[in-house]
Amino acid sequence: MNNVTEIKSSNRIIKCYDVPAENIDPKTVSSFGEEWKAFHGFKEKDLKRIGDMYFDIVTTDMLHEQSSVIDIGCGSGRFIKYLGNRFKNMVGLDPSKAIYAADELIGKNEKVELVMASTDNIPFPDGHFDFGYSLGVLHHIPDTQKALIDCVRKLRSGGYFLLYLYYSLDNRPFYFKIFYWISNLIRLLVCRLPTGLKKGVCAFLAVILYMPFILVCRFLRWIGVPERIRRYIPLQVYERQSFYVIRNDSLDRFGTPLEQRFSRKQIKDMMEKAGLTEIVFSEKLPYWHAVGKKI
Repeated sequence: MNNVTEIKSSNRIIKCYDVPAENIDPKTVSSFGEEWKAFHGFKEKDLKRIGDMYFDIVTTDMLHEQSSVIDIGCGSGRFIKYLGNRFKNMVGLDPSKAIYAADELIGKNEKVELVMASTDNIPFPDGHFDFGYSLGVLHHIPDTQKALIDCVRKLRSGGYFLLYLYYSLDNRPFYFKIFYWISNLIRLLVCRLPTGLKKGVCAFLAVILYMPFILVCRFLRWIGVPERIRRYIPLQVYERQSFYVIRNDSLDRFGTPLEQRFSRKQIKDMMEKAGLTEIVFSEKLPYWHAVGKKI
């Protein structure tokens, strides 16, 4: 590709591809760039807890020390950091300035390359990677299906792709959908605020909206109430998370201008259309994350 700029960051050279892209929302990209500049100081225990949730369905046959891997929408680089050295080489790709936050979090690691580019213009040949993943990213892209197809195209036949998309609460009681409707109205207001004010409001929302549910879940866990019961409480997924992660996710949830949600069936259909088979969904939070094998 042309229009490539190489920028020396703290730990590596970052390649920035200034290529026109259609399947992208500039305001959302800018929002996430600001978010990950603010939240990229994750502790090891936070990284492990978060990573274990998403990679619970990934086996050593799918991802191992000889795998060439791509992280689509790497953000702060937290999943790259979580994986440690469980790969031969890794490309972290993101269209926003979050790529510089990723460089800071990951630190010096010669096996990791960071690239600023969009899913429209992934600067690697088709069939290049053994394993790919995109966690909590493609639902922020206008055409999620096209983005998924563009990502999977970069995998070799027999490679695997791990995907997490926001769910449409299709496996939840009706009151979850009421809470979502209210929170989405709040999002539509908060995402329009100036960056500094938006961060402050989202931190406040983490306290008044997230923490009451989370504290109830923590108390119930402390007195021995089983998780099969606690899972019916909204935001139970955060009961073991630090307040740093909760504040981060509040900004992630309420600060984004573009968000889409999909049912389990819709996600399966999209994965199949992208050329994935043998699709396995995790039955654990967060919903829905799934892995499939490229035909």
